[in-house]
Amino acid sequence: MHSSLSRGLTLIETIVVVALTAFILIVLSSLIQYFYKTNAYTLQQSQAVNSARTSIEHAMTDLREASYGADGSYPVLSAATSSVTFFADTDNSGTVEKVRYYLSGTTLYRGNTPPGGDSPSYDGQTEATTLVVNNIRNGSSTPLFTYIDADGNQLVAPINIASIASVRTTVLTDVDPNRAPLVYTLSGSATLRNIHNMNTQ
Repeated sequence: MHSSLSRGLTLIETIVVVALTAFILIVLSSLIQYFYKTNAYTLQQSQAVNSARTSIEHAMTDLREASYGADGSYPVLSAATSSVTFFADTDNSGTVEKVRYYLSGTTLYRGNTPPGGDSPSYDGQTEATTLVVNNIRNGSSTPLFTYIDADGNQLVAPINIASIASVRTTVLTDVDPNRAPLVYTLSGSATLRNIHNMNTQ
């Protein structure tokens, strides 16, 4: 009698332990899924911000190296609110490439064109394009690029490229503009030191 009761209690205890274990596993699994869902966006946003910050640093580094093209072209070829084209030896190879940063949709691209021919020219040469950063949310009220003259005044369109002393960039980035947090604003600037040095000689 006592032995049978002990076995019955042991069976009940086993069932209770299994049930509690299953319940705990279900709760933990739900918590993990909830944590992932609520933090996935934050992780994506963090990656987008870091990517944008890195792209700004690279773009500004390239712009600081702007110099006369291999064909004798002025260091800055064109300047607009969503694109800038200039010449620079960005990889320290001894060859001055044509570099173009431009916004297409919500993506910033970098184009690189090396000179070719016995008399160096960029015409007809293939531009190698790389994606710099996605998820850019700049609107018409926030230009991606702005241009400053030697007196610190912002230049207005049409931009006189000969007056550009520095370039500023502002990047608004957000993985999903329909969700919080708000759009992140990142900025950077570059003084065109080679042009400045040439103008002061």
